[in-house]
Amino acid sequence: MSRFTTPFGYASTAAEVISGVDLSGRRAVVTGGASGIGVETVRALAGAGAEVTLAVRNTAAGERVAAGIIESTGNNHVFVAPIELADPMSVRAFADSWTGPLHILVNNAGVMAEPLNRTPQGWEHQFATNHLGHFGLALGLYDALAAAGDARVVSVSSSAHQRSDVQLDDLHFEHRPYEPWAAYGQSKTANILFAVEAAKRWAADGIVANALMPGGIRTALQRHVPEDTLRQWDQYRWKTVEQGAATSVLLAASPLVEGVTGRYFEDNNEALPNVEGENTGVAPYALDPESATRLWDLSEKLLAQV
Repeated sequence: MSRFTTPFGYASTAAEVISGVDLSGRRAVVTGGASGIGVETVRALAGAGAEVTLAVRNTAAGERVAAGIIESTGNNHVFVAPIELADPMSVRAFADSWTGPLHILVNNAGVMAEPLNRTPQGWEHQFATNHLGHFGLALGLYDALAAAGDARVVSVSSSAHQRSDVQLDDLHFEHRPYEPWAAYGQSKTANILFAVEAAKRWAADGIVANALMPGGIRTALQRHVPEDTLRQWDQYRWKTVEQGAATSVLLAASPLVEGVTGRYFEDNNEALPNVEGENTGVAPYALDPESATRLWDLSEKLLAQV
């Protein structure tokens, strides 16, 4: 399978990758659509004519963002609905309330490198939010995605997936010391493995699924990262939020990637294999089909217990 490339790159913006695309009649959900690159993802999709629902924890913030996007795009089909991804019942309630087809699901929300925190189920919070919440949401919306006929599921991962494979025998750090970046990395690897398995399981329904690295963007996502670490990161080039949203929007809406599925993108192109010591590319374990199947089955079992 040859590497998939586009005319766009590192500096391309969401507006540039979606220029000329008409999404009239298409419906989208963007988790975490009220902050960071989520806002620009919503803005680009709404600007192209899509109906967009912001699935957010803070609905007041969501309503403010939605109002601004309606004003800037002239598209008044921008809505807000509550979701707490770490709470399976909240995820289920969102999915159950959805009616009609869903053409685009952008699993964008996330938490990064936070201190040890567990859900009432005992799940490690980053894994529960970044993977299990989005996994449950996608499964809950499966019928709506299938009804669209050509739906796209987009999962925002990270180059931090290179920090850890998914430890299937100890997902929740019950038998190993907790380390915030290892937990974050594991959850981001899980985002990629989800796309790999969804691409296989849902192909017959016309659903494509891909994952991506948006790039380094200074947002509230880094609120748990120490200041001295952030200062060290300043030697790297930061993207604007408009650039950071570009790869999500490309995978969600561009005709250039029609039919492309089960892959991991960065800077608007399919990623190359990671080279040890480098911060780019995709780790081989993140695309492993056996791990993807095992993670899917284990995730279903975890959610079935709630």
